Amino acid sequence: MTTMTAPPPTGAAEDKSASPERIAELTEELVGKMLIASKSIAKVNSHTRLLSFNAQIEAARAGGGAGAAFGVVASAMRDLSEKTASISSTLERETAQANVTLQNIIHTLATNVRGTRLSDLALTNIDLVDRNLYERSCDVRWWATDSSGVEALTEKTSDAYRFCSHRYGLILNSYTVYFDLVLCDMNGIVVANGRPNLYKSTGTDCSRSEWFKSALATSSGEEFGFEGVHTNKLVNGERVLIYSCCVRAGGDIHGAPIGVLGIVFNWDALAQTIVNATPVSEDEKQSMRMCLVDETGLVLADTWGRSLIDTISLSNWDHIKRMGTGFVESSHSGHPCTVGFAFSPGYETYKTGWYSLLIYES
Repeated sequence: MTTMTAPPPTGAAEDKSASPERIAELTEELVGKMLIASKSIAKVNSHTRLLSFNAQIEAARAGGGAGAAFGVVASAMRDLSEKTASISSTLERETAQANVTLQNIIHTLATNVRGTRLSDLALTNIDLVDRNLYERSCDVRWWATDSSGVEALTEKTSDAYRFCSHRYGLILNSYTVYFDLVLCDMNGIVVANGRPNLYKSTGTDCSRSEWFKSALATSSGEEFGFEGVHTNKLVNGERVLIYSCCVRAGGDIHGAPIGVLGIVFNWDALAQTIVNATPVSEDEKQSMRMCLVDETGLVLADTWGRSLIDTISLSNWDHIKRMGTGFVESSHSGHPCTVGFAFSPGYETYKTGWYSLLIYES
């Protein structure tokens, strides 16, 4: 049985004791205490200055040697007060400046740490998609050589069509990732399908479908056709991918085309499983959108449930496409955000050409 792999969900709480956000909080707390201490010093110094002023007055009143001695003490107190005021003012100013610098450093560090992590997760997601869909391209090329399809398109009898449907049904029982398998003649008319009880597709004209036309354009059974994520009437409007391959005379991959096999893949079962199971904490999920998009930004899978409805619009989309994999600071739905992204890395001979995005709103 073919299964689709996805990252395991995580329910573990994130340890925030050493997070950049916590460090920033502690820094603010420390700076606050230093500023309070500085203001306390300034207040004490104000009293010292007042005492110095009073001492000078008393020295003047006392006159003589006693007054002179008292005046020296008063003058020393005044000098000490002025120096203390200068030190306190400098400490307060430099503490405020250091706080701004440190907060900027912490913000940059937090952004880099989060961005790198989001980018890594995005790459994992799109890599899982590529790996799983590579198998689909192999399946269709293999099943296009199945004798039941070749005989159905060669004999063109009701019995041959029924046997082909039965055979495709057996395949579907083992490969649960597909909605259906459909066999078309050279005119694009469905003559057999694997789940006739669920999907009444026999007789449907698929000649204008991208998957049918792209299969006919191939030069051998080593190649395959494809139609990207869309809703399809063959399976009652479900979101699908369809891989296709010419069925050729005698089941020979170099034989003349006699029809087309289309395998109708359950897109949501793969894509939604992957984006929903991205290993982030529950708190992060509240601020994050995880999706797969095509080269135009059209959403193909989405934790917001907007597949084939939304187009992600980021001001630096062209920059993202040039970088391929990484992270950027951007805006989403009017909110500042960090976007981790990864372009399809491909697997073996297959590459979707799509992007994985993890959008974390600040």
